[in-house]
Amino acid sequence: MDVELVTIGDELLLGLTIDTNSAHFARVAADAGIQVVRRTAVGDEADAIAAVVDEALARTGAVITSGGLGPTADDLTKPALAALFGRAMRFDPTIWEALCARWKARGWPGELPESNRAQAMIPEGATVLANAHGSAPGIWLEDVEGRWVAMLPGVPREFRGMVRDVVLPRLLARGAGGTVIRSRTLRTQGVAESALADVLGALAKEPLGVPLAFMPGWEGVDLRLTVRGLAPEEADLRLEAAAAALRERAGRWIYGEGDADVAALVLDALRAGGMRIAVAESCTGGMLGTRLTAIPGSSDAFVGGVIAYDNAVKVRELGVREETLDATGAVSEETAREMASGVRARFAVDVGVSITGVAGPDGGTPEKPVGTFCVAVDVRGAVRSLRTAGVGDRHEVRQRATQAALSLVRRAIT
Repeated sequence: MDVELVTIGDELLLGLTIDTNSAHFARVAADAGIQVVRRTAVGDEADAIAAVVDEALARTGAVITSGGLGPTADDLTKPALAALFGRAMRFDPTIWEALCARWKARGWPGELPESNRAQAMIPEGATVLANAHGSAPGIWLEDVEGRWVAMLPGVPREFRGMVRDVVLPRLLARGAGGTVIRSRTLRTQGVAESALADVLGALAKEPLGVPLAFMPGWEGVDLRLTVRGLAPEEADLRLEAAAAALRERAGRWIYGEGDADVAALVLDALRAGGMRIAVAESCTGGMLGTRLTAIPGSSDAFVGGVIAYDNAVKVRELGVREETLDATGAVSEETAREMASGVRARFAVDVGVSITGVAGPDGGTPEKPVGTFCVAVDVRGAVRSLRTAGVGDRHEVRQRATQAALSLVRRAIT
């Protein structure tokens, strides 16, 4: 089954709100064999809403909208689509009574405002979709040709709840299912997209006939495999075989699958080895510690750290030698190595890790341009380090440096 999604609201077009509803539906629908073939955002204007939905119906005959079902003047989805289907709007006393009961149950003063009557107006011949997660009910509107629109609230919690409770069961009853759309993602770090493609060779396009997409980002390059129109068991077998082929060729850079977080993998490895870790950060200013402490239970292995932004702090708190700073500068593998060893000694832990760099936008030199960073790890006296250059703005360079440090630790302790 192919469907189109239409998200409604000026806030989406202005960039004030990020559309998470479409992404959520696309993920959960794929496993039911429902493919989102197009996503469109439109503002709070009745003619624009009707035009976008009309075009979508002409292509697929199956549309899900998100937003514009509230009680205020900018909530125009229902009347716009009622007009598109040639339906009048009618008042539904059952919806109104439920809204009044909800108002009183919440202990709000006075009577339900008259503006909420808009939520009790539905197109003639429409089916009301129960919303157990909020006040605005959904609407299912279908024409004589079997083309349909499911109108859902834009509040993410309500949208997701109604998709799970009402929409997916309804679509499965209409014939969706049987086959699936499934993806499997392998996560890599420490290798550029083009270099990874060269390593994979012929596998870079369709390993064992499974389409492959490269998705580079600050965490690394994700390899996404996708199969469509297969029975669940066959889909899993195809994905497993293709993933195994990729691992055989590029396994040295693959650190996990799905939404695997290298920080969690580091903590797992530290616990397995009975080790504890401390961090020393310069240009990242605490991002490395944040990544580690964001993982529940990190206190089992993470002790603390030092933000040594100024060189005097590197010397005083981490024992970096002034002659090292004079000879190689703050952004160097030599300084990073002394920072890592210094923080390990200061906190009396098994592992010390450090980051120092030029995050920009200023401060670069021909020898150390903006984006240059050095990371080092000291594991019980064995020290390793690397220097590299990250692309992007200041925030992205700091993210890349943090990811590189975590990856260096993972490799050092595993």
